[in-house]
Amino acid sequence: MKMVGKTLWNIIGLTVALLLLFLIFMIIPQFGKAPSGRRQAGIEASVHYKNGRFHNLEHTPMFVEQSGNKRMFPKFLFRNKKDLRPTFRIPSVATRLKDLPSGQNLLVWFGHSSYYFQLEGKRFLVDPVLGRRASPVPGMLRAFRGTVVFRVEELPPIDYLLITHDHYDHLDYRTIKKLRRKVGVVVCGLGVGSHLSYWGYPASKIIEKDWNESLMLDDKIRLYTETSRHFSGRFLSRNNTLWLSYVIKTPGYSLFIGGDGGYGSHVAEIGKKHGPFDLAVLENGQYNALWRNIHHFPEDVLRSARDLSARRVLPVHSGKFSLAFHPWDEPLTRLSELNRQSPEPVPLVTPLIGQVVELDNENQVFSEWWLKP
Repeated sequence: MKMVGKTLWNIIGLTVALLLLFLIFMIIPQFGKAPSGRRQAGIEASVHYKNGRFHNLEHTPMFVEQSGNKRMFPKFLFRNKKDLRPTFRIPSVATRLKDLPSGQNLLVWFGHSSYYFQLEGKRFLVDPVLGRRASPVPGMLRAFRGTVVFRVEELPPIDYLLITHDHYDHLDYRTIKKLRRKVGVVVCGLGVGSHLSYWGYPASKIIEKDWNESLMLDDKIRLYTETSRHFSGRFLSRNNTLWLSYVIKTPGYSLFIGGDGGYGSHVAEIGKKHGPFDLAVLENGQYNALWRNIHHFPEDVLRSARDLSARRVLPVHSGKFSLAFHPWDEPLTRLSELNRQSPEPVPLVTPLIGQVVELDNENQVFSEWWLKP
């Protein structure tokens, strides 16, 4: 009887501890805030929102080969993990961003999927994660040595902050919070503005868009919000906010920002609608056979480049964090090799973190910096 009573109290204690842990997680600001009120009403008016969540344009199960998951998960969990992080310090260039001439069309990559660019005199920032981890949990998903190069304080004023979706490796609480006074306008998917409002951004700075919409940023720049094949969510929520890709067009330049997402028929549709592109920024990394529907493999990057009629490709989503169980350098190594073997190779833009990419110079040469020195 005493043993039963002790077991019962242990169960109660564990339940209370888990409940307290849940409540603590719920009030941590890093997790953001779910949409509600007028924002939620706007979400429910979208044709892409059904049965309480957003849906991709084509069937996109989170994991492929559902019937084989029992066999696939052990292989995934027990893969060799020794090459997940580089053994050397990632090289970089400490560019003084505030000193860059405002009239030059350029791009500076910060590692993973974060980058700054200038077009027609306007300054843009995409998915900035400038801290040392891509997780709200201390010690998890630490950045590689040498990749934390820039601080928010070193950024010039930002005209447009573009957020592709609300995953932690694209929407970082600490970075976004520090940026608040530097940013003119934030453009994001439906519902993502709820996090920004919670973190102190005024409604006047936030523009939330659905797929297949557009926005004139000034008399020379039009931005289009297009689809990707992905998902969204922070903490326990899933697909309650919308994920985007972007097309930016000026009289002399056309840029595609792919965000995260797997390959699908939507890529060719975007290419027909908006192509050709001078530069396509495409996800390349953090992939696995289990979730190939929602992340690009290197071969998908080349397929997407052809579908988009891209003159150059900047592969991102690698080089700073390890979020999957492939070797850290595999995305760029494999993409480069496949591209060399292709009958129609596409010029790859592979800058060092911090190196200035000259958007109007298609002859600029880049090194294979990921090779061990």
